Amino acid sequence: MHDNCVSIVLGGEAGQGIKTVEGMVVRALKLSGYHVYATEEYMSRVRGGINITEIMVSSRRIRSFSSRIDILIPFHKGVVSWVRDRISRNTVVIGDSKDTEEDKFGEMMAVRIPLIDIAKKAGSALYLNTVVAGLILGLFEGNVDILKEHVSRRFMSKGSSVVNGNLTALDKGYELGKELRGKGVVPEMERDMAIANEIILGGTEAVALGAFSGGMNFLSFYPMSPATGVAVFSAKYSEELDILVEQTEDEIAAVNMAIGAWYAGSRAMVTTSGGGFSLMCEAISLAGMAEIPLVIHLAQRPGPATGLPTRTMQGDLDMALHAGHGEFPRIILAPGSIEQAFHLTAEAFDIAERFQTPVIILTDQYLMDIYYNVSDIDVKKVNVKRYIMRTKKDYRRYILTKDGISPRAIPGNGKGVVVANGNEHDEWGDISEDEEMSRKMQEKRAIRKMDTVRKHARMPEMIGNRKSDTVVISWGSTYHAVKEAIERLESDILFMHFSWIHPLPTDIREILDGKTLISVEQNVSGQFARLLSSETGIDVGQKVLKYSGRPFSAEEIHDVLKTITEGEDGR
Repeated sequence: MHDNCVSIVLGGEAGQGIKTVEGMVVRALKLSGYHVYATEEYMSRVRGGINITEIMVSSRRIRSFSSRIDILIPFHKGVVSWVRDRISRNTVVIGDSKDTEEDKFGEMMAVRIPLIDIAKKAGSALYLNTVVAGLILGLFEGNVDILKEHVSRRFMSKGSSVVNGNLTALDKGYELGKELRGKGVVPEMERDMAIANEIILGGTEAVALGAFSGGMNFLSFYPMSPATGVAVFSAKYSEELDILVEQTEDEIAAVNMAIGAWYAGSRAMVTTSGGGFSLMCEAISLAGMAEIPLVIHLAQRPGPATGLPTRTMQGDLDMALHAGHGEFPRIILAPGSIEQAFHLTAEAFDIAERFQTPVIILTDQYLMDIYYNVSDIDVKKVNVKRYIMRTKKDYRRYILTKDGISPRAIPGNGKGVVVANGNEHDEWGDISEDEEMSRKMQEKRAIRKMDTVRKHARMPEMIGNRKSDTVVISWGSTYHAVKEAIERLESDILFMHFSWIHPLPTDIREILDGKTLISVEQNVSGQFARLLSSETGIDVGQKVLKYSGRPFSAEEIHDVLKTITEGEDGR
């Protein structure tokens, strides 16, 4: 085992309840005093295929995906073969003999336990999930009463016989886990019962909660993985939080409804993925011309077209940068952690309203589907401020200003007429083809407003020696994997993580000039490295790229960075 951390992987067909086991175990382990982290790999199908869940259990905070597997519990034949590249001689495989595939992978340690037979003896083969949940909890001697209470509540509606059968299965699994613990399958790890008071938060929930805290009261969407979860979570609490959630007939309707909601004074968000976002580009241009705020959550997945709809990639940065025809500011934010997902989403609403322009929040499937325990999110840091004025009769919606920001009003709030125009217009908002006025309005939006936004652009987080000659650059969800990889290197390297992607602050060039730059991205061409070069004129010499639809692990980044810093070609 490594660093007092155990990586447990469950694998089976879609529909076998892998997610159910994960949900039960992660909560019980956290309440038992362990740090937890979970992530998923799943195929785009309702039944069949192979789905994988990784649960990390640790005595320290764990935030990044690990490629290694310490304990593998296959629910179906073929799982072991599917993860063969992650198996080592230290991997312990626990399961029925038909599922462990020991004949193919003799280097691993197989512990044959007739899990299905145990479930059947408890009352039904369907209790397999409960047996495994008990087994995992027993490996760490977690509080079994917590899991028993959860199981009792979960199956209460199905009658006492089902409840009792699951409790029997749970007890048997727990005893098996304790027995394996006694044989040294897992190491002794310290517990901290203060962890029990922390919350388990996922990326999807963090984006939704951040939007709530930022004042969102309208959300429109058309379902598209991996963004749909934000809408589902918002709908679940819509009445409690007085939020209107609207599933539209298509993405074009969704974004135009959000623009209309902002015009009327609401704070609105659209949640979508790449294919849906591409349909919204014309409306984004409308928001740019009419200078109406707009917040879009773009959860990336591999393309082109349908691509790999349930996997992860950072391939939509170029599209977000150039979405919508014409020249106007587009602000792009990319959280690197669950905590950042909350705070940046909340901030997006303030930024959109303040600068009256589209703000795009870039996440990805990996960030949306991970979750771990966090100390309580400090919502007091979120300051909801409105930038709406009360009009007089002579109100000019698009009055020319030095900073490119015209005072914004909403209909009915005063005596003036509030115009929103997608055509070129004069200061009142009336259509105009006057040559001089057209020039001034273009400069107002594309130059003066952009310069104002750039002055407020946030510097990247910098970890390590700022005088180092080597700088590793990443953006978005690669944050924790890169951070952990560099910590393992124990090298004199500066790590810069960008969460404010566009526009970049002007001071970046001064920091990077003369440095050896290494970018870490999950796309084919190094899109952020290209953006950085175009804005600063500084080339990024090395690119560490991954585009298989799987997330980076700290181990693989560590190995590549080690090779590069030792002077070899590590691409």
